[in-house]
Amino acid sequence: MKKKILVTGGLGFIGSHTVVELQNEGFEVVIIDNLSNSSIEVLEGITRITGKTPRFEKIDLREKVKVKEFFAKHADISGVIHFAASKAVGESVEKPLLYYENNINTLVYILQELRDKGEACFIFSSSCTVYGQADELPITENAPVKKAESPYGNTKQIGEEIIADTCSVHKGLKAISLRYFNPIGAHPSVEIGELPLGVPQNLVPFITQTGAGVREQLSVFGGDYPTPDGTGIRDYIHVVDLAKAHVVALQRLLKGDNKNNYEVYNVGTGKGSSVLEVIGSFENVSGEKLNYKIVDRRPGDITAAYADTTKANTELGWKAKSTLNDAMRSAWEWEKKIRS
Repeated sequence: MKKKILVTGGLGFIGSHTVVELQNEGFEVVIIDNLSNSSIEVLEGITRITGKTPRFEKIDLREKVKVKEFFAKHADISGVIHFAASKAVGESVEKPLLYYENNINTLVYILQELRDKGEACFIFSSSCTVYGQADELPITENAPVKKAESPYGNTKQIGEEIIADTCSVHKGLKAISLRYFNPIGAHPSVEIGELPLGVPQNLVPFITQTGAGVREQLSVFGGDYPTPDGTGIRDYIHVVDLAKAHVVALQRLLKGDNKNNYEVYNVGTGKGSSVLEVIGSFENVSGEKLNYKIVDRRPGDITAAYADTTKANTELGWKAKSTLNDAMRSAWEWEKKIRS
């Protein structure tokens, strides 16, 4: 009997790649997405890769009645992977209430339904933003969670607290929070990838759009950080590696291999790359010279963040396999495809 898994935000960047990996592992997938930051065409890409079309329901998870109706109709769901959330740091500063409603209310409504089921597995899309400016690198799961730099980061911190509190009293609910570092790249088939609406908030799509001539110039925010080349350092992980981490985490809960009914894992490569190194990787794999300019630092940006992945490597048995060049090559192939 195939286990049925709900993926919220399943047509988004990370969600769609995770749906592919779930279907490749034999799970039956139901996607909920309100298409506010994604496209229905992604469903076709998933189908072309896997040969299977996941069930899709267009639902806004802020509508509690719709969430209730969904779970009544799909009473046989074994697990939920929850991606659906607003995720732009800058926008969250300007529109905090939108972020609190979209990222907190929806989480509560889903957890209420899982509580009522009695037994369920839940994977939460969290973020390394919960650590803020870390005191020590690489960042372990035991690093202190500091005051959030933005309402977005705060929603991830509050989200984790809500899940931990819920799991402590409802023992049938098992959950894992995956704290992502910086997901990049696209599926090697080039059928799905990152599709930012409007001006990209993230470095790599801005790089590939500049390389493709969609953007005139890339601004590198800050060349005076205390790093080897003066630019900020992040841990860039290939989205397919990240997607596979979700499947491994889900299987851990379904098999009952978890030590506690709420666990937290960093998901990254364990290696930091500077902005200039990422640009260099792009130029290397694409053969294109990138037009970029170093400008002033951006408020809220930290100097460096990269993961200690020991816990995920040993306890989950998961490890990132792709290199920065692999990820940049797939991102460039995807960019060229969507511009052709």
